[in-house]
Amino acid sequence: MLDIQLLRKDLASVVARLETRQSPQPFLDVAAFSALEAERKTLQTRTEELQAQRNALSRQIGQLKARGEPADAVLAQVAAIKQELESSAVRLDAIQAELQSLLLAVPNLPHPSVPVGPDESGNVELRRWGTPRSFDFEIQDHVEIGARLGLDFATGVKLAGARFTFMRGPVARLHRALAQFMLDVQTREHGYTECYTPYIVNADTLRGTGQLPKFEADLFAAKKGGQEGDDGQALYLIPTSEVTLTNVVRDEILAESDLPVRLTAHTPCFRSEAGSAGRDTRGMIRQHQFDKVEMVQIVHPDRSYEALDEMTGHAEAILQKLGLPYRVMLLCTGDMGFGAARTHDLEVWVPAQGTYREISSVSNCEAFQARRLQARFKNAQGKNELVHTLNGSGLAVGRTLVAVLENYQNADGSVTVPEALRPYLDGVEVLRG
Repeated sequence: MLDIQLLRKDLASVVARLETRQSPQPFLDVAAFSALEAERKTLQTRTEELQAQRNALSRQIGQLKARGEPADAVLAQVAAIKQELESSAVRLDAIQAELQSLLLAVPNLPHPSVPVGPDESGNVELRRWGTPRSFDFEIQDHVEIGARLGLDFATGVKLAGARFTFMRGPVARLHRALAQFMLDVQTREHGYTECYTPYIVNADTLRGTGQLPKFEADLFAAKKGGQEGDDGQALYLIPTSEVTLTNVVRDEILAESDLPVRLTAHTPCFRSEAGSAGRDTRGMIRQHQFDKVEMVQIVHPDRSYEALDEMTGHAEAILQKLGLPYRVMLLCTGDMGFGAARTHDLEVWVPAQGTYREISSVSNCEAFQARRLQARFKNAQGKNELVHTLNGSGLAVGRTLVAVLENYQNADGSVTVPEALRPYLDGVEVLRG
């Protein structure tokens, strides 16, 4: 959530920066915000006047009583002021709630270093690693390769519907190996603490990281017999463990010495893919359920951009160890996610498509999530200050599986196992159907 003081101080500048994001999209009802702010200022000014009047009248009552004179008329004035103050307080609370509701729908402001652009066409390539392999046989996509190894889309459809996958045998084992390998690298080499988190969360948790209220259509509601959670809130399947890992610090005040906090988890992710009809309908690129190893850092505000580069490197390390060619993209204003101030996407080479496809997105949200979460630390001056939060995929397991199957395919339909994964597969070097 944005700092409301930014809007109060320079609304036009904030709106101009927001308008560089994807459009058309009404990020902020400026007329409603301005009207509510004007009413708030009027009420607060009137409240201060009434409080001063009440204080003066209270002194006057004391003086009248000291002289033994009647104070009924003045007491009546005080009672009237009290009634107006109570009415104003109720309205001020309602205005604050309405302002809060408006702000919850407003995305983060892009960092000044982010290029302005309308969509992915405005993204900037930062670097590439590796050279795409040249094949001396006809390339097959992961659907054809995977079918021989136990990748079964038909059973996924039978069990759950479109955009679900069933795996058995070699491909299921490869999928598990990838997740274990990613967790081991992030914990042993990069200092993350492995976590196991709930897959179902309440609305407060999703509100804290920005999925609610704006993106409810992208979530899967999880209900039992039409009931809500024990606390009366609706329950949802997580779209990513960014949600659960980041909410660990909700309503917490950390010691500065506790920073940075580095957390990672392997979880399934559930997304309705609202608005993606017709996109990537073949294969595993866009699924309703997929696995991901997530990285989250909670850091001091002074080092969040250093941490962004560090986390990007942590995601790159997985691709490099697997020998998968990729490129790093700086997303433009029109392609960034709701909570991000700056985002680096890693795109892996997919031979059958002859292009790079996103496999990780690493974002610095600055204080945007922390303000919603009220996640703070006590700084050197002893004051509570909002932390900065960052998240990124380290990596998306299904898309990494796609990249391994296609980049390591052989002419006979088998798949060579990348050396880094062989210890997780009992030394197996080639997977065959």
